[in-house]
Amino acid sequence: QVQVVESGGGLVQAGGSLRLSCAASGSIFSLNAMDWYRQAPGKQRELVAAITDVGVTNYRDSVRGRFTISRDNAKNTGYLQMSSLKPEDTAVYYCRATITPKRGSMTRYAYWGQGTQVTVSS
Repeated sequence: QVQVVESGGGLVQAGGSLRLSCAASGSIFSLNAMDWYRQAPGKQRELVAAITDVGVTNYRDSVRGRFTISRDNAKNTGYLQMSSLKPEDTAVYYCRATITPKRGSMTRYAYWGQGTQVTVSS
């Protein structure tokens, strides 16, 4: 069993900052990619930022320069530092963790967290 839990969401004024955390626990041999998605009301879920197991990062254009994704492999935890927040960043933010469950396994599994609400007021 693997659990993925996000935390750190909340209400913030435009221009403010929040730091989201994503902790993976359970039957994990190695934590591979960690991705952050978001879904606003009435819209499709979209990829916000991604980080590979060796730290290569990628961002959607609308957040590049404002958001920073990082990870702590020793803690199986990922982070999304969000700065200069805008009302259009309001959404439920989800973490997806891709995991190798056992040594030597050729199969990787993706697990989603339950989401954390981020609301940016104007």
